Amino acid sequence: MAIRTWAWVVFLLLALVSSSSPSVRAAEAPSPQPSTDPGVDDVLRTGYHFQPPKHWINDPNGVMYYKGVYHLFYQYNPKGAVWGNIVWAHAVSTDLVDWVMLPPAIYPTAPFDVNGCWSGSATVLPDGTPAIMYTGIDGKNRQVQNVAYPKDLSDPYLREWVKPDYNPVIAPGPGINATAFRDPTTAWQGPDGLWRLVIGTKDNHRGLAMLYRSRDFKQWAPANRALHSGDTGMWECPDFYPVTTTTTSPGAGGVTKHVLKVSLDLTRFEYYTFGEYDHATDTYVPDAALADGNDGLRYDYGNFYASKTFLDTAKQRRVLWGWANESDSAADDIRKGWAGVQAVPRKVLLSPDGKQLVQWPVAEIESLRGAHANVTDRLVKGGGSHFEVTGLASAAQADVEASFQVMDLDKAEPFDPAWRGADAQTVCAARGADAKGGVGPFGLWVLASDEHQERTAVFFRVFKGGDGGKHVVLMCNDPSMSSHADNLYKPTFAGFVDVDVAKTGGKIALRTLIDHSVVESFGEHGKTCILSRVYPTKAVGEKARLYVFNNGESDIKVTHLNAYEMRSAKITSDTVEA
Repeated sequence: MAIRTWAWVVFLLLALVSSSSPSVRAAEAPSPQPSTDPGVDDVLRTGYHFQPPKHWINDPNGVMYYKGVYHLFYQYNPKGAVWGNIVWAHAVSTDLVDWVMLPPAIYPTAPFDVNGCWSGSATVLPDGTPAIMYTGIDGKNRQVQNVAYPKDLSDPYLREWVKPDYNPVIAPGPGINATAFRDPTTAWQGPDGLWRLVIGTKDNHRGLAMLYRSRDFKQWAPANRALHSGDTGMWECPDFYPVTTTTTSPGAGGVTKHVLKVSLDLTRFEYYTFGEYDHATDTYVPDAALADGNDGLRYDYGNFYASKTFLDTAKQRRVLWGWANESDSAADDIRKGWAGVQAVPRKVLLSPDGKQLVQWPVAEIESLRGAHANVTDRLVKGGGSHFEVTGLASAAQADVEASFQVMDLDKAEPFDPAWRGADAQTVCAARGADAKGGVGPFGLWVLASDEHQERTAVFFRVFKGGDGGKHVVLMCNDPSMSSHADNLYKPTFAGFVDVDVAKTGGKIALRTLIDHSVVESFGEHGKTCILSRVYPTKAVGEKARLYVFNNGESDIKVTHLNAYEMRSAKITSDTVEA
């Protein structure tokens, strides 16, 4: 359950924070907020990223595929555009693109959740019954785990859910921090028939993934030890699941690993490891090269948090949902009438070399593609050249796939030894989109105005002198010039890309989803992902433009670029909100 405090003082402080700092949200929940609904400003609302018609949303919850229908539950304030009054909102889809909004599925009704219904997961039991396990805030403000079941299994949308009187099924025991004990994972059943799930908690500064077991899904007992832990602060929104490597040969078997993902309350970023899980001993050992916390791997190096995966049994794929917070002020959100979006659902696989996860927008999103613009084998001279990609009525809602080729890798700058051990954000903050270099920065200006006064840069920069002589490839989203609006948090997000450009002939691939106030980018076929929130004032609607730029000394070639206008997803409702 991710939460955020909204106050003007926070945004004044953010203006003083380095652009390499993560987004700031308070660890403690504010008091429930009254209605703040003044109407809805649609100018920067997304067209194909999921968001309800109005109000505040955060964590995706209980995501699942059940009898031909995709279910997305999510944390929601039905009374306003700030955090508070949290319930489990519910939407359903048959294609992960178009959605039907349903009445809230879970909301405070009982002593075990009277003060809130926070995040959790769905599990489909062997008899075909879905079960939701969620965190309730009880009358003593303890975080307890509760279960809920559909009222009517014949309803294809599972509109109503009931909570047994034997809740809570898991309460914080001795030695457990009752105010930091939340977000149960999807349960799994071991060879011994026992159910297992993980709950996030902490012991002082140590984050813990606590393992619980049950024979009947009613009575749960803690394991003798945590599944895993790390000296990182609170672990919330944990996720634990198997994933298999991609394969290029038909019929070839992949390698399966188990992934443990945690959302770090201190940094507001998500980190994951993968490794071996032993069902017999309930032990999880990450691969030796993988670190917990700030030095570890991340799903996304931008504004992406509280994520949840599910197994899509219809297409045998693991699908990832994640929440993107706003980066404007609480006052702006109240004026807009909405806050928060879900990232585009992503297919998740283990890379062929087994070094990391790769993510890619689900194929169904491509059904929204419309008018098309193409660029092939176009040289972009070094030293500050750029050109506009024309042929789109608007580049405010688009899907852009491109491949860039560096023409002279010898011009790459040395990787500064002072950056050894530094994260990519620190490097990008030192070498932003307008800092001319040897190879790069080159890439896209998206949501750009005619005169380029507003633009968000999505780019690469290549250095020489990496480990083993390999080039270092940096990928950045730089929104520092994205808007003339006030009270915005505009961090530069960045990640390193695991690609040997000398072996690819200097080629690097990029896909960027542009959706009014969302810029969601995938480097080198999903090895590095970055989502940013931006709020242009000039590059809006038909005034938004798309450019390719090159501020490096080396020429680059756009070997191919395909830009598609994106139609809006259909969001309908079978209920009327108060």
